[in-house]
Amino acid sequence: MKTLNRWWVVAGGILIQLCLGAIYAWSAFTGKLTADPFNFTKTRTQVIFSVGLLTFAVVMALIAGPWQKKAGPRKVAITGGLVLGAGYVLAGLAGNDFWGILVGVGLLGGAGIGLGYVCPIAALVKWFPDKKGLITGLAVAGFGFGALIWVKLTGGFKFGPVNLTPGWEGLYGMGWTASRVFVLYGIIFAALVVIGSLAMVNPPAGWTPAGWTPPPAAKAAHTGGVNFGAAQMARTPQFWIVFLTFLVGATAGLMVVGVIQLFGKDALTANGISADSANTIAGTAMGLFFALLNGLGRIIWGSLSDRLGRKTAIALMCLLQGLVMIAFYYIGGREWGLYLAAAVIGFNFGGNFALFPAITADYFGNANVGTNYPWVFMSYGVGGVVGPILGGIMGDAKAWMWAFIPAGAACLLMALIVGALLRPPNAASE
Repeated sequence: MKTLNRWWVVAGGILIQLCLGAIYAWSAFTGKLTADPFNFTKTRTQVIFSVGLLTFAVVMALIAGPWQKKAGPRKVAITGGLVLGAGYVLAGLAGNDFWGILVGVGLLGGAGIGLGYVCPIAALVKWFPDKKGLITGLAVAGFGFGALIWVKLTGGFKFGPVNLTPGWEGLYGMGWTASRVFVLYGIIFAALVVIGSLAMVNPPAGWTPAGWTPPPAAKAAHTGGVNFGAAQMARTPQFWIVFLTFLVGATAGLMVVGVIQLFGKDALTANGISADSANTIAGTAMGLFFALLNGLGRIIWGSLSDRLGRKTAIALMCLLQGLVMIAFYYIGGREWGLYLAAAVIGFNFGGNFALFPAITADYFGNANVGTNYPWVFMSYGVGGVVGPILGGIMGDAKAWMWAFIPAGAACLLMALIVGALLRPPNAASE
C-alpha cells in the first residue's frame, strides 16, 4: 500500500487548528457581551473564556490523549470538530443567557478543541522524527493564525490605515448579532475540522522518512527514543519544572487574549482616543498583531529550538515575555504601544505550543507524546483560569497594572529556573 505523503498530514493538521484557534478570537465577542442586550461584566466574559480553556486541557489529558492512542487520530479529531461546532451553535441559540453561552462555548467548545488539538501533534511527531521542533510549530501555527480570520470576519479586514475590505464592516457591520455569529462559526468549524481530519493517520509501523537514519540504540535515549509512561514522567522534577514554566507562559498570554479588547479600550480612551477608534485599534492589535505573530512564533521558536536546544529557547522566550508583560501596562495606552506589545506577547505565547510538545518528546519520548503531552498541557488549563479571571477582576476594579506586572514577574522567575534545568536520565540531550 502506498504511504501517504506526510505533508498532507501537515495540511490537514493546519486546517483543523485554524478552526480550533477560534478560542483565541474571544476578544471579538467580549465587547458585544458587555453591552446590550447581554450586559455581562468583564469578569463574566473571562469566566466563559476560562471554562473553555480549562475544559480544553482536561478533555485533552483525560480523554483525547488515551483515545487517539487506541483509535487513531482521525476518529478523535472528527468527534472534536462536531462537538466544537455543536457548542457554538448552542451558544448562538441561547440568546443573551450567560449559562447557555457558558455551556456552549465554555464546556462544549472547550471539549471539542481538547479532542481535536492533540491529534495533529501526536501524528506529526511520528511522521517527522527528523524535524520535531519545526513540525510541531507548523502543526499548531494554524491555531494562532485562526484568530486573525475569526476576529476580522466580525469587523472587517482593517489593519490600521490599510483596509482590505473597503465598504465592508464585517459581520457586525452587516447587522449580525453575536448570537448569529456563534451559529455561523459553529457550522464552519464542524465542516472544516471534519475535512482536515481525513488526513489524520499515523505512519505504518517501522516507517522512517526517506534519507533519515534512526539513531543507533546507544543514542536512542538522546532523541526521544526512550519512553516514559505518564506516571514515570510525573515522578521526575523535570516534569514539574516544565509544567510550571508552561503555566506562567499560558497565564500571561491568555490574560492578554482575554482582555486586550477591554484593556485597550480603557487605556486608549483614557489618553483621549475616541471609543470607536479605540475599539478598532484594539481589534487590530489582537486580530492582526497578536494573531499573526502568534502563528509565526510557533514556527520560528520551534525552528530555533532545533538549533539552540529546547531548554535555551524556552528560557529566552520566558525572559522576553516577562519584560514585555511588565511594560504592557505603561505602553498599552498608545496605539503603537498596544500594537508592539500585542505582537511581542503573541510571538512568545505562540512559541509555547511548539516548544513544550517538543521538549516533552525530547525528555519523555516520541512514542508516548500523544499521552504525555496532554498532562503537560494541563498547565495551560490552569493558566487559562488564573490569567483571564485575574485580568477580568482587575479590569472591573480599574487596576489593570496588578494583572500584567505579576504575570511578567512570574515569567522572569521561571526563565531563571528553566535555564538551569537538567535533563532526566535516559532523555534527550540539549
